[in-house]
Amino acid sequence: MPSRYYAGLNDYLLSTILGVIEGLTEFLPVSSTAHLRIAEALLGVDLASGYWKMFSIVIQFGAILCLPIYFWSRIMQFVATYPGGSKGDKTALTHPMALTLIAFAVTSATTLPLTKLIGKNLESLVVMGLALIIGGIVMWIVDSIYGGHKGGTFETAAAEEVERMTLPQAVWIGLAQTLAPVFPGTSRSMATIAAGQVSGLSRSAALEFSFLLSIPTMAAATGYDLLKTIRGPERVHIDSHGWTLIAIGFVISFLIAFAVVAWFMQWVRSRGFTPFAIYRLIAGAAVLFWALR
Repeated sequence: MPSRYYAGLNDYLLSTILGVIEGLTEFLPVSSTAHLRIAEALLGVDLASGYWKMFSIVIQFGAILCLPIYFWSRIMQFVATYPGGSKGDKTALTHPMALTLIAFAVTSATTLPLTKLIGKNLESLVVMGLALIIGGIVMWIVDSIYGGHKGGTFETAAAEEVERMTLPQAVWIGLAQTLAPVFPGTSRSMATIAAGQVSGLSRSAALEFSFLLSIPTMAAATGYDLLKTIRGPERVHIDSHGWTLIAIGFVISFLIAFAVVAWFMQWVRSRGFTPFAIYRLIAGAAVLFWALR
């Protein structure tokens, strides 16, 4: 039974809380990894337990699932216009779909050799706290300098800019994304959005490409973690109650994440990322204070 791995909280309430946290933080530039691990520690979840590792991975899949559904029309547009693009001026390497996969490949190639460091940093609240603070400062500075709106409606301007992206921009954003798994607390979306803005993309275009890039990136990373857990030395035996808790977390994570993506796309239209940078500074300071105690 999953309940033997923690104490003091109702099973269903716990799975609901973790699903809400995952859904709220997965795509905001505040680091879902840091928030989920801190919440699990505060709630008394045994982080070494095979069951809760499985639970965390599956609810992350729930959040990931919302992206291909939300961006389905854009994805189908990319597929239909490959390789020439909507204006016939692209190639097999410069089409937006290809650039997304190239950025993903760059991240994968630079992340895999650092697997041991990633595992070590996942256990460090100090690393998470520092990453939250440093990332908040970087996001605040970058958005202040590069965050101006470039004209046109939000959706049209973003789509047109993503269509005009170049190979160097994709490689640069893929390299920046590497920071997220290496330094938990950085936030994958923070790294890619800031890198996109520095490379010349507007807020809206940087956000859209960040979401599109997260589909292969998160699916591969989460699938890899799930495979490691299934094939790991600790066999995970899950009864019907355990699967019910996982299902609750999965569904809630999906629903909350879908709403967050829709809201976030609208928020960035006029308000930018500064409030999230401020939140990161406050959250990072709190994590460091707790860790150093």
